[in-house]
Amino acid sequence: MELRQLSSLVAIAEQGSFSGAARTLGTVQSNVSAHIARLEKDLGVTLVDRLSGKLTDDGEIVAERARRILHELDDIETDIKSRDDHVTGDTRIGVLGTTARWLMPRMLVALAKAHPDVRTVVHEGSTSSLTPRLHNGGIDAAIVHLPVEDNEFRVEALFAEDMLLIVPNKHELSAYESITLKELARFPLLLPPRSTAFRRIVDRAAASRGVVLQSQAEIDGVRLLASMAFEGFGAAIAPASAIPGWLKGDFMRVQVPELPRRVVGWAQRYRPQPNRATQAALEIAHEVVARSGPRQPGVHVGKGAFPFARA
Repeated sequence: MELRQLSSLVAIAEQGSFSGAARTLGTVQSNVSAHIARLEKDLGVTLVDRLSGKLTDDGEIVAERARRILHELDDIETDIKSRDDHVTGDTRIGVLGTTARWLMPRMLVALAKAHPDVRTVVHEGSTSSLTPRLHNGGIDAAIVHLPVEDNEFRVEALFAEDMLLIVPNKHELSAYESITLKELARFPLLLPPRSTAFRRIVDRAAASRGVVLQSQAEIDGVRLLASMAFEGFGAAIAPASAIPGWLKGDFMRVQVPELPRRVVGWAQRYRPQPNRATQAALEIAHEVVARSGPRQPGVHVGKGAFPFARA
């Protein structure tokens, strides 16, 4: 097994054809075909469907690991070249959509100013979609909803945010400015799936009050969840960053004081250790959150932010 064979497989996965892979790699199609044929012979499986140009199931498995290997080789080179405060290289960061809306524009500007030779690739997703990608090396770090229970991850909190109820103006819940969980249990709600950390925290808070919340529909993705409430489909529990202060429309915010804050944090693998570009991104993330977080409605930073329950 050779690196050029793995590079050819990854290029086919990304380009969808042998010819596209050859153009990307700056070689001819016959070389790509030869590399793949040798790799298939060594592994004893078919990696690429010759009719469609798509990877087989076995090919997807090998390509996933090949990406990680190739990325680690790039990190070795860029880390050696990074001396003192001059940091170079790529960092691939996954981030929650609601957090990305206020944090990433500020973070990317600050990172580019402090480390102009760092190239940042941002992937939006939910915690449930980002953590597997972090685990398999598809991304270098992720800004996700805590807690994340994985002994292979180093995790640290960035900020906490209130959880609110988004209510369309014509919904019967619009008569409330604040509501208890016992009262809220009488109404069907748009909720995250039961498998998510967000939903587990909401359900735990309801159970502590002796009630079970009714689900009108389960929506995986907080931005989609909030958008459906904005469009009048139903009332939804969402974090404060899903409802920025500047956002106006035919909806209102209802306080639910018994809900805990959602804690958002940074997760990265212990091994292999993230490259210097990713470490620099974490430092910038902390700086931006400390500076800009207090200006975001419902966002809390500092030591007092992380008792999970609100007064």
